[in-house]
Amino acid sequence: MTSANLSRAETATRSAAVSVLSARVELDVTTAPDVDETGFATVSTLEIETDAAAAGADIETWIDFIGEAVEAVEVDGVARPVEWDGARVRITGLRGRHTVRVVARAAYSRSGEGMHRFVDPVDGQTYLYTHDEPADARRVMACFEQPDMKARYTFVVTAPAGWTVLSNQAVAERTTDGAVQRAVFAETPPISTYITSVAAGPYHRVEGEWRRGDQVVPLGVYCRASLAEHLDADEILEITGQGLDFFTDAFRYPYPWDKYDQIFVPEYNIGAMENPGLVTFTEAYVFRGAATVAQHEGRANTILHEMAHMWFGDLVTMRWWDDLWLKESFADYMGAHATAAVTRFPDAWVTFAARRKAWAYLQDQLRTTHPIVADIADLEAAKLNFDGITYAKGASVLKQLVAFVGEEEFFEGARQYFAAHAFGNTTLDDLLRHLAAASGRDLHSWSRAWLETTGMSIIQVERDGGSAVLAQSDPRPHRLRVGLFALRDGRLVRTRTVDADIAHERTPLGDIGPADLVLPNDGDLTYAKVRLDAASLDAVEAALSTIDDALARGLVWSALWNATRDGELPAARYLDIVRRHAGAETNSALRADVLANASAAIGHYVAAARRPQERSAWLEMAWQQLKAADAGSDAQLAWARSLGSAALYDEGRAEELRGMLAGTTAVPDGLELDPELRWAWLTALATTGHATAADADEELRRDPTAKGRTAHLTVLAARPDPDVRAAAWHSAWEDTTLTNDHLSATIAGVRAGGRRDLIAAFDEEYFARIRGVWTARSIEIAARLVRGLFPEGDSLDPVDAWLAHNDDAPAALRRIVIEQRDHLERDLRVRAAQPS
Repeated sequence: MTSANLSRAETATRSAAVSVLSARVELDVTTAPDVDETGFATVSTLEIETDAAAAGADIETWIDFIGEAVEAVEVDGVARPVEWDGARVRITGLRGRHTVRVVARAAYSRSGEGMHRFVDPVDGQTYLYTHDEPADARRVMACFEQPDMKARYTFVVTAPAGWTVLSNQAVAERTTDGAVQRAVFAETPPISTYITSVAAGPYHRVEGEWRRGDQVVPLGVYCRASLAEHLDADEILEITGQGLDFFTDAFRYPYPWDKYDQIFVPEYNIGAMENPGLVTFTEAYVFRGAATVAQHEGRANTILHEMAHMWFGDLVTMRWWDDLWLKESFADYMGAHATAAVTRFPDAWVTFAARRKAWAYLQDQLRTTHPIVADIADLEAAKLNFDGITYAKGASVLKQLVAFVGEEEFFEGARQYFAAHAFGNTTLDDLLRHLAAASGRDLHSWSRAWLETTGMSIIQVERDGGSAVLAQSDPRPHRLRVGLFALRDGRLVRTRTVDADIAHERTPLGDIGPADLVLPNDGDLTYAKVRLDAASLDAVEAALSTIDDALARGLVWSALWNATRDGELPAARYLDIVRRHAGAETNSALRADVLANASAAIGHYVAAARRPQERSAWLEMAWQQLKAADAGSDAQLAWARSLGSAALYDEGRAEELRGMLAGTTAVPDGLELDPELRWAWLTALATTGHATAADADEELRRDPTAKGRTAHLTVLAARPDPDVRAAAWHSAWEDTTLTNDHLSATIAGVRAGGRRDLIAAFDEEYFARIRGVWTARSIEIAARLVRGLFPEGDSLDPVDAWLAHNDDAPAALRRIVIEQRDHLERDLRVRAAQPS
């Protein structure tokens, strides 16, 4: 393990011996607009206290920093030799209280880690923001990079005059001297390093305010100046106010920070980050054109997810990354809960059941799955555990816990938890103790069954006449509901429900009477995959889209998809059901998921000999549905996007797409050819050989924005020429000037259209490269390469050989390779199981 990869054991030893009282961080980014300046000055002054008496000797420790140089180290004003290995600054001879000052030079990032620098191609303006989770604050400042060493931070930022400069707290003092400003921010309450935040640049701002009693919280919404016309700040501020009302009432603990800024930033690696007082979001949430209801709902959910973190995670923080679920599972649950409760998106739990749980089910079937309460030995493992288990499975389990203990009891336990541990660090036992006290239930057996195990049950109903039995694999305790539906005048109508508590392989339901569809887990009360019996499958094949309950439809769609992925439902039958019913699906999120899953089924699970036929049929389905959709409707936009995805693999509608892009063929009434849709269609045309580099350049002249330049890279790399794909493949590995987004765009072009014939020659070279790239590049960039360029061939032998000969490779790298192998193994197994 390199010195940059901190372990749980050594950080626990460090926090037992050293406490951080306060930190003053001075950053000078005045030269950021000069792209030849690779780094910036950073000075960290740390007030620490050591427990030398307990150790029986002077303390030796280290301070974390990754950057260009450490120029000076002082302890109590006395210079010390600089002992820095590129990640750790060694400090010796500590006893009692000390002031440690580290003068260093940090590096601007192009990977979204630490201090990311972006130059807007539209106006040439420079923008900065930090992203520090889980351990990249040390790329900005010298610090103790572990969540249980909280400190009170004072940030001082020197930047060009006229720039907006932001941090977790409000500006306490600002001075300007000519072309330079100096902003001193108010001291934070005790917070962990990973949620410290700074942003600077000529950001556009929209202001608001939230009031509750005597508490007044200033609100700000920010984006790049060139995106200002697309920022729908009114909706964002409305949801922010709704969320602050909801969480303040629910938790009965006042919002703990002095402002609430939300900033949409470029080239962001994740959806959003809960930095207190300065939440960062991907610019994908600034819609440059038409957006579906599902997109607006997704943004609302993310806003409220991050807001929940102001309490779960920021106010009370896990001691180490083992308990990452203490913040992420709760925020995922609370995001859906609050979205459904107080916003204009009451179907948020439908989206959760169909989309978030699908992520959890996928992750939980990999060999690398882990308990919700995970064993996180080091930071590399922590980085990879921001996954479907920690987020979506954890939230699913919390949803059923709420049903088990009661909603009011659950929230009362949370209130006690916040009151007892505000600005501190906790573990699983701390939370369980407060929930148990509030509910009067012993939750340790529940924890063992759900938080400390892996995998999931498969639940199905077995019928014999009117008598039924609930059967489950991998038995766990469930409280669930079985929905009974009858076909009436061609529609599936719920006639009644049966509640059941199950804990064993088989649980009798008694006589349930006749039913055309029996739906286990109706209402989505538990975490389990559901299988439909043969009669139910026939019923949904005939009438799925007639079910008037969106959640029930979502559960049926989920059951069909899981059965297809497991090789139990033939992919051809699944696709036939999609063609029958997707056009009538009215829920925006369900529609989007079904269309994406249909495309995935064709690419991954349909047998190779049948794939061209299915691709052609899917393209024609998308084309006909686009023409039939109501003008300007959510469905029209969804089918237009699906048409672009289908056209990546089949050229049957290339002439029509070219004509609509060129303006020589009529576009369906109400359809806006916004930049994202134009680039998607052009990528499809390039992939099938119907668009050239000149076409890509012309589109870039139309859309010379950051997103346009990124999409342009994909179009160029997607052209079906072996030399083009080879050049793009090598560029991904070797061009270290590519930003995170430009790397992903290049990889997308290399993989476009599933053209294995154009890149299969590089399979052996892939396996020869991955250990080197893991060592040489940051984990964010290396992980994109290892995942994105994994060879999806027809044999597991190459990956199995690599795993056998690289058992000493870093555990995080092996995890990614094993997961990619699992996906490929499933593809091959399910394809082989398809009926001829």
